[in-house]
Parts: sequence; structure tokens; C-alpha cells
Amino acid sequence: MKPVEVHGYAIVSRDDRIADSNGVMPASLKNEADWAYFQAELLRADLTLLGRASHEATPNLRRRRRVVVSRGARGLEQRADAFWWNPRDMPWARAAAILAPEGGRVAVPGGQVAFDLFLAEGFFAFHLSRATRVGLPGGRGLFSACERGETAETLLARAGLEPEPIQTIDVAEAVTLTVWRRPD
Repeated sequence: MKPVEVHGYAIVSRDDRIADSNGVMPASLKNEADWAYFQAELLRADLTLLGRASHEATPNLRRRRRVVVSRGARGLEQRADAFWWNPRDMPWARAAAILAPEGGRVAVPGGQVAFDLFLAEGFFAFHLSRATRVGLPGGRGLFSACERGETAETLLARAGLEPEPIQTIDVAEAVTLTVWRRPD
């Protein structure tokens, strides 16, 4: 049986923020090169898992298989728009066995609740894009610990992931990409 590989995807500001102080992703974090990379990666995923707020903010126009993390769900529920999963009621291993019995790739594009959850559960890889010219003081951190001064890189390393070489994916906008992977 093929394992379930959980891949996180985020573009952050230089201060590890995914949203401004109102909880909204600002235009300054939206980047065409990052978006193209992310869309290509989504095509490789068997399932997309995201938080409730992210689910509500991004319509599922391509009708991808989705799982929404929500305390409002009981266990794992299949609803008209997606599967809804409450990790407090059902561990990820059990949910993954139901959702991906043959294994596969799960894309986790956020938000912070989903990122925190899989930082603890174990990402297979985290695709971290950074808009190096953008600062969002007081904004929503990639991980909740980023709001307490921890860096994304420190947290990913502590979680056992190792960085591949940094790539510049948009020279004009100074956007980089580092893929952090679980070592073989």
C-alpha cells in the first residue's frame, strides 16, 4: 500500500505571515509564479485539506476532493461540498485510512489551524514560498508559534524536515521557494 504523503503549501511574508491583521491574504502576497507552481502541485494531489475559513474563502471550482478541518464536524462527515473532519473526534491516521485507503498525496494549502495540525502530525514536505519584500506586522502567522517569535524555518526543522536549496521563482518580485522534506 502506498503511504499518504501530506504536503503543505504557503506563501509568506518576510515575517512569516500568511495574512494581514484582519486575517485576509493581501494582494502583496499574491504572486503569479507562486500561483502557477501551486496549481501544478494541486494537479498531483489526490485530496486537498484545508481549514474552514480557507474553504469558505476559496470556491472549489475544479471540484477537487476536499477535506475541511472544522470543530463543527463530528468525526468525518461527507457533506455536499466536501468531507468535513474534526481531528478532536477522529485521529488523522483513521481519517486518512478512510479518505485514501490506497495511499496518495494530500495537499494542505492552509490556513494556520491546518498548518499547525500537520506540523504536529507530520508533513511529508512543506513547500514554502516567501515574498521577501513584503512585511505584515501583526498579521496571521504561518504557524501559531510564528506569532510568538518562532520562525517558519525553525519550526519546520524541529518537525524533522530538511530544506532543499532555495529557488528564486520570481526575480522581479523577489519571491523564493524552499521545499522542506522529510529525509529518506
